[in-house]
Amino acid sequence: MIEKALTGGSRYWMWISFLLAVIGVGFIFYLKQLSYGLGITGLSRDVSWGLYISQFTFLVGVAASAVMLVIPYYLHDYKKFGKVVILGEFLAVAAVNMCLLFLLVDMGQPMRALNIFLYPTPNSIIFWDAVALNGYLLLNIVIGWTTLESERYSAPPPKWVKPLIYLSIPWAVSIHTVTAFLYAGLPGRHYWLTAVMAARFLASAFAAGPALLIILSIIVRRLSKFDPGREPIQAISKIVTYAMLANVFFFLLEVFTAFYSGIPEHMYAFQYLFVGLEGHGKLVPLMWLSVILAAAALILLVNPGTRKNEKTLLVACAAVFVSLWIDKGFGLIVGGFVPNPFERVTEYWPTLAEALITLGVWGIGALILTVLYKVAVSVREETAGADTER
Repeated sequence: MIEKALTGGSRYWMWISFLLAVIGVGFIFYLKQLSYGLGITGLSRDVSWGLYISQFTFLVGVAASAVMLVIPYYLHDYKKFGKVVILGEFLAVAAVNMCLLFLLVDMGQPMRALNIFLYPTPNSIIFWDAVALNGYLLLNIVIGWTTLESERYSAPPPKWVKPLIYLSIPWAVSIHTVTAFLYAGLPGRHYWLTAVMAARFLASAFAAGPALLIILSIIVRRLSKFDPGREPIQAISKIVTYAMLANVFFFLLEVFTAFYSGIPEHMYAFQYLFVGLEGHGKLVPLMWLSVILAAAALILLVNPGTRKNEKTLLVACAAVFVSLWIDKGFGLIVGGFVPNPFERVTEYWPTLAEALITLGVWGIGALILTVLYKVAVSVREETAGADTER
């Protein structure tokens, strides 16, 4: 089926060329980083995780969100998700690939990643995170590709796929839970030391991922003959609404706990992120933008009239995605490091090289997603044509 990705119109090949250019620029700067070291980034002794790890954290959630389609479709026989579940599974494949690439670019010597498997340490959260990510990637590739191929030939999927589908459900939850434990298990970082970190991660994942899927589904409808359907999109929008409400609720719990307890170490990160601390406040405008976008998104999503209107739904989903990218894909990581355990403020901001490498990785993810969606849409158009003829 992969040959279907090698055919397309001028817009398709212009998009592929653009992505290859973005990837090329990112790769050039990565080679520079590989030669010089992480000194070309904005990282420091006090802020040792930055844009790369923040993107990894955010994208793990996007990958895990595919389970919100798999559960209703496969466990509860909600057939209306039949057209979009493959889009969710392929989105998960692209997201996990980006996760793994962000881990590689964050390492000074990427070949050391093999040490995780050559010298396994089961008492390490990193080891289990690597196992969970690679296992989830393999599951989604096998499940998505096998079910799509069966659909192409109008045949039911092989029986051996069903156990893999059931296995992928707890596995999806595990990849983001284990990632949350990477942060919640560090007692020296008060901003992350919370029992609701995993729950907050999952809530944000089940908002950001489906929100992106809605945007992609509408784009697919406009650029091809394949229509994922209005009803599935509306059903997913309700998932985004409830998940975003839960995410905001968990965040407010954190704010209450930090400030009602009056423990300075718990308050410093919030103060730095939202009002600045000791004259430092690089992230204050970004974090307030995240709050404004979250509030606007909830107003549009909670109101049935604006949620059912696809134009306002697109705006709401874009606001959800950007808001959570800022909060979880940037603020969460930096807020955990600033101030440091000695209550000193060392600010962090990504360099141009760091940003371009990040864009390069996003470009690879977009290329993988484009190829997979091109195959899926071509098969769907082909089977729809065959059904019409019959």
